[in-house]
Amino acid sequence: MRKEKCIAMLLAGGQGSRLGALTKRIAKPAVSFGSKYRIIDFSLSNCANSHINAVGVLTQYKPLILNAYIGTGAAWDLDEPGAGVTVLPPFATESGGEWYKGTADAIFQNIDYIAGYDPKYVLIISGDHLYRMDYNAMLERHIDKGADLTISVLHVPMDEASRFGIMTADESGRITKFAEKPKRPESDLASMGIYMFSWPVLRKALTEDAANEASDHDFGKNVIPKLLGENKRLYTYEFSGYWKDVGTIESYYSTSMELLDPKPGFDLFSDRNPILSNSNTQPPQFIGPDGAISECLVGNGCVVLGKASHSILSTETSVGAGAVVTDSILLPGATVEAGAHVHKAIVGERAVVRSGVTLGKADLSGNIIVIADQKAVTKDQI
Repeated sequence: MRKEKCIAMLLAGGQGSRLGALTKRIAKPAVSFGSKYRIIDFSLSNCANSHINAVGVLTQYKPLILNAYIGTGAAWDLDEPGAGVTVLPPFATESGGEWYKGTADAIFQNIDYIAGYDPKYVLIISGDHLYRMDYNAMLERHIDKGADLTISVLHVPMDEASRFGIMTADESGRITKFAEKPKRPESDLASMGIYMFSWPVLRKALTEDAANEASDHDFGKNVIPKLLGENKRLYTYEFSGYWKDVGTIESYYSTSMELLDPKPGFDLFSDRNPILSNSNTQPPQFIGPDGAISECLVGNGCVVLGKASHSILSTETSVGAGAVVTDSILLPGATVEAGAHVHKAIVGERAVVRSGVTLGKADLSGNIIVIADQKAVTKDQI
């Protein structure tokens, strides 16, 4: 390992239970998004575009697909000798092996990895949010303020504030109060779960937290309140760009559909800080003689013999002859057989909608239908 000024620790082990059937086989950060991407691509791309060359990816739940997808990190230009991406799963210790107990424990269990780079600063991020951020701007503010910890924040509607870690800050941006998911929020300033620590402060805080048997070993519940109580220098970094948590079926679906707007809030086609992905070599798309697509994102390897409108067709998906797909998301390898109709649905990876089946309503009424990965849907199941 070589010495790095700042390294990143990317928390990517979440089960993502609120995404239901989409995370039965894979971790939330590995869920497909936007036709050719997976959710983790956005955080990894932010690291690459911010020239943070050493990234530890902490995996845990159903890691196989995620580990294979990350590989050496070459897809994000994060495979430099002595740095690059390192996948960090839970491992056996003298006291035995067990899953990470919380976000702080996950970092603590990999404290030797961080120490190997001897950084001045450690960035802690999540692998399940959709946003573009220059982490260097956050680091510059951290240095300018002489901060021990800088937390990236954004303003949220007050009726949603209880879902977040909420803080109060003075005119200089110094944090004076912090409450994790308060029932009665005093502020609309919400934590994005993005932390910039000075390494000596983080190391001491993690060591003390690990020794506290009463702790939940969580940054929001334990580490941040303790640092605030010790009068450490905690500051905010206000983020004004696009940011979405796609952790529920509703938010995943609505955020995906926003990508199809004429002027989407998040522009996948922007040349500024491009979003990179491990897009394996695939054949080109094929649109058959009776096939038609409109208002769609279509990945490589797709075969469209029927009709698709206002939908996202991920890599290697197939729409059979006479089939109709509207207002839907087909995840990688999904198949809609000949004559089937799919409306307002999310069809899982390698799932099949058999010939003649109709899912959902064409007028967009009703709930979002979700088909689990590798499931085959027949008429008898409707």
